[in-house]
Amino acid sequence: MHLALKYRPKKLNDIIGQEALLSTNAPLRKLIEVGALPHSFFYGPPGSGKTTLARVIASILERPFFEFNATSLKIEQLRSIFKEYANALQKPLIFIDEVHRLSKNQQEVLLPFMENQSALLIGASTQNPYYSMTAAIRSRSHLFELKSIESATMYKHLEMIGEKENIKVENTAKDYLVSSSGGDIRAMLNLLESSSHVSQPITINTLKSLRPHAIQAGSAEDDSHYDLTSAMIKSVRGSDINAALYYLARLISGGEPPEFIARRLAILASEDIGNANPNALNLAASTLSIVKHIGYPEARIPLGQLIIYLASSPKSNSSYIAINKAQELIKNGEIYPVPEHIKTHSKEYLYPHEYGGWIEQKYTEKDFDFYCSIASGFEKTLDEWISKIKGNPS
Repeated sequence: MHLALKYRPKKLNDIIGQEALLSTNAPLRKLIEVGALPHSFFYGPPGSGKTTLARVIASILERPFFEFNATSLKIEQLRSIFKEYANALQKPLIFIDEVHRLSKNQQEVLLPFMENQSALLIGASTQNPYYSMTAAIRSRSHLFELKSIESATMYKHLEMIGEKENIKVENTAKDYLVSSSGGDIRAMLNLLESSSHVSQPITINTLKSLRPHAIQAGSAEDDSHYDLTSAMIKSVRGSDINAALYYLARLISGGEPPEFIARRLAILASEDIGNANPNALNLAASTLSIVKHIGYPEARIPLGQLIIYLASSPKSNSSYIAINKAQELIKNGEIYPVPEHIKTHSKEYLYPHEYGGWIEQKYTEKDFDFYCSIASGFEKTLDEWISKIKGNPS
């Protein structure tokens, strides 16, 4: 039997590296143990235990288990299962891997069955499925992130299996087994098993002959995901083109999905550049769209182009500050009625086009001062436009 299959956890306590989700008092564990788990989506790097967790849950809940991959899933398969268990007391657990690849049509078919609890749906993905699932699906489910397995945990697991299987591994080879597997337990065990058939004790040369290069775990390991992303954003905000490109390259080499990088840059284009260069948001939106379709390695090119454009653009967070001020006011309970003359079908409303494009009238009961331009880049032009509009009434 393959080691990865032989040592696949059968109980919650056997699942390693996911203490935040599965420790004694963790909410997910409690939901599982009391049989109250709702439809859920697990996401995280390969080998972190998403499929294993779904199978363990099915075993604990004693539910019939059906496993699919979204890339080959047929709607007829699901309908057949729902029909078979329509009158059963114990509803099935349906597990869908690569769930972010479900089409909108497939998601719509699932909705009524999720709503009437015809089955418990669990999805898994290496990408955050929040961005690919419809609002209706998200509102009926919970999202849980599984982390890459830490090196210390990988070492402990390696030692345990080596001892049980009587596999001898040199110390330098152990280091390489762990470091080159990038937090992926399955990848580590597969390499261990293959190399054990080549030589014992296992040497680093044997390992490198089978895996010349480390598996990129993605930049999420050891919090570098957050640090590198933050460094890239701050470099763009600070108009340091070369630093921004360096951190972009680090994220790419770490296996960070191009869609994630493009989303972060799209947010920056609006938050930190805004109307100082409105076209920045257009380019960011185009980049987000194209990298979804082309993937790596080509996705690095539009991402690099976008980084240079954003870093070179004039900066303004005036729009960001303005909407935050407006939301804070609403949050604090300052709710005012809509003036009568701008309500629907009001006869007293003054139509600006009939007055040369602008006529003075009140649009809120109370005057507000949310927006404060800093006249950066194109913002200066917008300031001139609004000044001209209001300064030259008909």
